[in-house]
Amino acid sequence: MSSVTIEVNGRKVEAKKGETILSALRRASVKVPTLCYLEGLAPSGACRMCVVEVEGSANLVPSCSFPVAEGMKIKSNSPAVMQARRTIIELLLSNHPDDCLYCIRGGNCTLAELAQEHGVRARRFRGAKNRREKDMSGPSIQRDPEKCILCGKCVRVCEEIQGVSAIDFVQRGSKSMVGTAFNKGLNVSSCINCGQCIMVCPTGALHERSYVEEVMRSLNDPDKIVVAQHAPAVSVSIAEEFGMKPGTDFDGKMVASLRRIGFDRVFDTSFTADLTIMEEGSELAHRVKTGGVLPMMTSCSPGWIKFVEQFYPEMLPNLSTCKSPQQMMGAIVKTFYAEREKLDPKQIVSVSIMPCTAKKFECARPEMGRDYVQDVDYVLTTRELAELFRMTGVDPATVEPEAADTPFGERSSAGKLFGASGGVMEAAVRSACFLLTGQELAELKIEDLRGLKGCKEVRVKIGDLEIGAAVVSNLLNARKLLDEVKAGRKDIHFIEVMTCPGGCINGGGQPIGADIEAIKARMKALYQIDRDATLRVSHKNKWVQRLYDEYLGKPLGEKSHKLLHTRYAKRDVMV
Repeated sequence: MSSVTIEVNGRKVEAKKGETILSALRRASVKVPTLCYLEGLAPSGACRMCVVEVEGSANLVPSCSFPVAEGMKIKSNSPAVMQARRTIIELLLSNHPDDCLYCIRGGNCTLAELAQEHGVRARRFRGAKNRREKDMSGPSIQRDPEKCILCGKCVRVCEEIQGVSAIDFVQRGSKSMVGTAFNKGLNVSSCINCGQCIMVCPTGALHERSYVEEVMRSLNDPDKIVVAQHAPAVSVSIAEEFGMKPGTDFDGKMVASLRRIGFDRVFDTSFTADLTIMEEGSELAHRVKTGGVLPMMTSCSPGWIKFVEQFYPEMLPNLSTCKSPQQMMGAIVKTFYAEREKLDPKQIVSVSIMPCTAKKFECARPEMGRDYVQDVDYVLTTRELAELFRMTGVDPATVEPEAADTPFGERSSAGKLFGASGGVMEAAVRSACFLLTGQELAELKIEDLRGLKGCKEVRVKIGDLEIGAAVVSNLLNARKLLDEVKAGRKDIHFIEVMTCPGGCINGGGQPIGADIEAIKARMKALYQIDRDATLRVSHKNKWVQRLYDEYLGKPLGEKSHKLLHTRYAKRDVMV
């Protein structure tokens, strides 16, 4: 791409022909604030925080949408620019609640940071503030419209990344707000609970439904046995909440810290990821051998499941009947573990630590339990776990690492790969080869399934069969692939879908403010764990084998089907 030379604040800068001023300035390490800009999406120019002064232009121009030109002279910090930005911040604050001390985003709010950076110390604009009711109906996500600054990022992510469009701008003029269809609650909307809206919200207008207080009460109840499980992606992201570099693996330190705050047992969800592979791999092998419904689609991601129930109910038979690793762990803990320890399942409080807000919705589904006992009682996000550690005065960085409890602490690195897009497929292919042929896959690492690409495909030769596998992350990509299958595409046998871009490492419950490099570092950490592991396939996990021998019988057997599988149904929503 040819380049042009521009002048920025009196110095020459090389820019790419056709790129925006904002892109050129950021690459030249010139900081320009934004509120509505989203990397990779077409600029909306809604917030005007990114305005700059361009010589020859009558007005300030939005740098996010204005292209560079040869010889352009730009001032990013002139008095006019600084005053315009300050005025925008002051206007936003004039209609913003004064509850920063109590806000869930206290200390991590973009609006507050911009006010600090631009020296906004007093309220210049006064008047009646808009009053909006909070939406507390959602099982995973809650809304506080009074804190919304109408940047539109949540609307765009929901529509342009996830293809769901559960929220949009409603009403007009000064009454404009972001809301759901007919302004009903999120619980009856098409929201799939992914939490990607939370990740881009610059204020506390969107946040997860917190269960920290409920978990604290359980930990302090002497009559309860409180059990934790933690997902693969959490251990490579929680360290960021404590100032460590992205990709730091805090697995052992996190386990030790969970014990310090009172958890009676700490299990690794990667163990039931291995269990999932045994069940899901056996299900795929059975479908291939018997002419069952293909392509089979993974069922680990609850946002994806709700998406199919709402928008593609005709493809519900394609979904694997396997519960997710979270729900399998919950079911095993309250059956096998309870029986072995001679505990009443109602005495056990099962807490799941997940990178995903949709897991809160999943654990509350009526089919996820038996005899009025839920498989999982509470789900905490990575952010909530960090909050719990701070509340109890535990700093994971200072504790000595400890291993998870057996029998559900031993896992293969294949189970750990579930944290990244493509990881479920890679783990499944490794074991499917053995389940179909009795032989191990020659090369365990499947490069074509790795990385952050939103759509990945691979052909794998397993014995006499050639299996076509597809991996997609984010639901707009899933929608495109499902439409291809509906139109008659026949070369795909197995589809992995992760709701969030990049998979669980970028889930809606992860630390807010992470950039693409942080996401890559988390993914790289999971690959490093796999590379260095001695046990890299799920079917060789001896504790999983023992669980089958002592309790479940066999994959797809009567007991495993009762505890580890489920069914889904068409879901009607307001659209």
